[in-house]
Amino acid sequence: MNFKEFLQENIVLLDGGMGTMLQEAGLPAGERPERWNLSRPDAIKEIHRSYFDAGSNVVLTNTFGANPFSFPDQKELTQIITSAVRNARTAAKESAAPQQKFVALDIGPTGKLLSPFGTLDFEDAVAAFAAAVRIGAEAGADLIFIETMNDSYETKAALLAAKENADLPVLVSNAYGGDGKLMTGADPAAMTALLEGLGAAAIGMNCSLGPDQLAPVARQYLDCASVPVLLKPNAGMPRREGDRTVFDVGPAEFAEKMSPLVQEGVLIVGGCCGTTPDHIRALSRALRGITPVPTTDKKRTVVSSYTHACVFSSLPLLIGERINPTGKKRFQQALREGDIDYILSEGLKQQEAGAHILDVNVGLPDIDEPEMLTEAVCKLQEVTDLPLQIDSSDLAAMERALRRYNGKALINSVNGKQESMRSVFPLMKKYGGVAVALTLDENGIPTDAEGRLAIARRIVATAAQYGVDKKDLVFDTLTMTVSADAGAARVTLDALRGVREKIGAHTLLGVSNVSFGLPARPLVNAAFFTAAMVNGLSAAILNPFSAEMMKAWHTFRVLYGLDEHCSDYIAFADGLAVNDTAATLAAKQTEDIDTLRRAVVKGFKDRAAALAAERLKNTEPLELVKTEIIPALDEVGKAYEAGKIYLPQLLMSAEAAQSAFSEVKQKMPPHSGGGKCEFVLATVKGDIHDIGKNIVRLLLENYGYDVIDLGRDVPPDVFVEEVVRRHAPLAGLSALMTTTTPAMEQTVALLKQKAPWCRVIVGGAVVTAEYAASIGADAYGADAMETVRYADSVICETNE
Repeated sequence: MNFKEFLQENIVLLDGGMGTMLQEAGLPAGERPERWNLSRPDAIKEIHRSYFDAGSNVVLTNTFGANPFSFPDQKELTQIITSAVRNARTAAKESAAPQQKFVALDIGPTGKLLSPFGTLDFEDAVAAFAAAVRIGAEAGADLIFIETMNDSYETKAALLAAKENADLPVLVSNAYGGDGKLMTGADPAAMTALLEGLGAAAIGMNCSLGPDQLAPVARQYLDCASVPVLLKPNAGMPRREGDRTVFDVGPAEFAEKMSPLVQEGVLIVGGCCGTTPDHIRALSRALRGITPVPTTDKKRTVVSSYTHACVFSSLPLLIGERINPTGKKRFQQALREGDIDYILSEGLKQQEAGAHILDVNVGLPDIDEPEMLTEAVCKLQEVTDLPLQIDSSDLAAMERALRRYNGKALINSVNGKQESMRSVFPLMKKYGGVAVALTLDENGIPTDAEGRLAIARRIVATAAQYGVDKKDLVFDTLTMTVSADAGAARVTLDALRGVREKIGAHTLLGVSNVSFGLPARPLVNAAFFTAAMVNGLSAAILNPFSAEMMKAWHTFRVLYGLDEHCSDYIAFADGLAVNDTAATLAAKQTEDIDTLRRAVVKGFKDRAAALAAERLKNTEPLELVKTEIIPALDEVGKAYEAGKIYLPQLLMSAEAAQSAFSEVKQKMPPHSGGGKCEFVLATVKGDIHDIGKNIVRLLLENYGYDVIDLGRDVPPDVFVEEVVRRHAPLAGLSALMTTTTPAMEQTVALLKQKAPWCRVIVGGAVVTAEYAASIGADAYGADAMETVRYADSVICETNE
């Protein structure tokens, strides 16, 4: 029986922690655990065998960090992964336990943050994961397990690499924080949309937290996932007990907390950091007699950004139409001049005006559309977290943009022509997405509603042949001009209602076409929009700056009970004068990026640099930093700490601030100082993950600290020597892996001995405030902003 067949009828029991077991087996602090596949294969096989004996159906190979960045020697990487699969396979054969057994190729994060927020290009990440996947598949893995991913974009890169380089089931597990989101902002609904669209066999969460803390996240997955859900939590949180790191949830308690979640529908369970064969044995016993809950298709039509999902339901979604050159001379000029800031500002203004999704169309005959569309999609996702509609008739442009899109996109469009369906549906199957399906075919647009419904039914049937479900189709019954055909609107509305009632699919219209050739067009558009909503419209492509359209939308929601306590309508009405026009509404919603502070807040790097250069003609450099740049960073920092924005926006603002700082530095006299103090930073020995450290460095630099970044995998003596040499008052250490926390403790102890004046702050996925205190650190940095706040408090204390 293969894994997919087994999963359909059984609860799947995974293994427990590898790092904890390796430490018990004597793994020295700082040594790479993957090398034990070659140097200590018997120890690795014993760990795998102990999990099989405890009842595990699946063990994960000891390859969490086995990628070309950690092991650049291709021969060594091949040997490590091949041996890892062989060790697990041998353990399965040697175990006398009777259950079905499988070997999963374990793939962890690269330890790098992807561009634009980091330095790693998306395709380079795909290539790195692909190298590991090919070796593991060739070595005989039964499935692929992508785990502990805290960035949706890196998760996509890993899953895409797995699907493109192996024909194996892929399970994907993300690491959530205490706020129920990934480090870069994604919630479970967003990850479900992305990962189901890309074809993951099962999805869920692991690491970072214990069963109690991850239970709400698991339930969110169960609410929206149409594939099996997995859960692999830590044994609680780490703490020090003497000279040992221990976890606070024992085997019996772990099993007691996990079994109810299986009864609720979780189908794949196991343990992460701190769990042992005893935890898995207890869990195996607790699962006996529990009947697996069948996974059901939730029938959700959903698109997503890198932070959240937009669900097509009774609430009509608004799709901003302004990023489109049709009839817009200023936009055409921006495209020809490569003025990406103009495009971004149009996106931000529409978000402020209330759009839920942004249409992105850059089609002009004299530009490179694949290049421009991809750039526009990537750049927009730097400054806005709204889902995007990728709008192009150029298949090459559509594919490039879909590949780089961080989420599940709305795709505009497919139609009933065979050529169109043959081209678009394979892209949807590979990259995911929801397609706008136009009810036209080789014979044109039918003049009656039944003709358009017939085309819709053919599109549904053909999509199914490509593995594309009806829920991923949104039908556009085509708005025609009433000035040319008095019955055009009625046909569109009848067809729209037919799609909802007879086909059971969602609908979308571009509203403004209805009024071409008529005076006072906003009045006609708003009336037609209201009629369409009454007839079941799911989404509309419109101008969110149109006062009449927004009035229609808000009043419809009130009248149909879609606006609880009428709160949104009241807020809208309070800011709306009776004689507001589209122009005045747009002016009210415009997000001004013509000030340096706003350019930094919104993450416009080039604009921030240009504005800083202009201001420096009449403003002293340090005064500009004090009055414009630091207040902007503080505004963003407070929004981040309040959960109103996420890491990508924080990083883009920091990048914009750096662009402004580069202009400031050019105007400052040599050796003028102005910095706060030196801050030594590193990832501890044995740990190659530097995402958190790099984020901290960027923010500290923007707040005026002279950061000495020693990189990753830094031995304790090297770190302390640098602190002593510089007599640095502040230092920071990062660790992601359980196996490297002893190196953190050693570094802190040596630092206190050799540099007692230095305050040290520690952080990372496996570090808690309690753990930080137990190893003698002065502070715990839950995130980058907390590190900045602590550093500022130390400087203030020193200067008192």
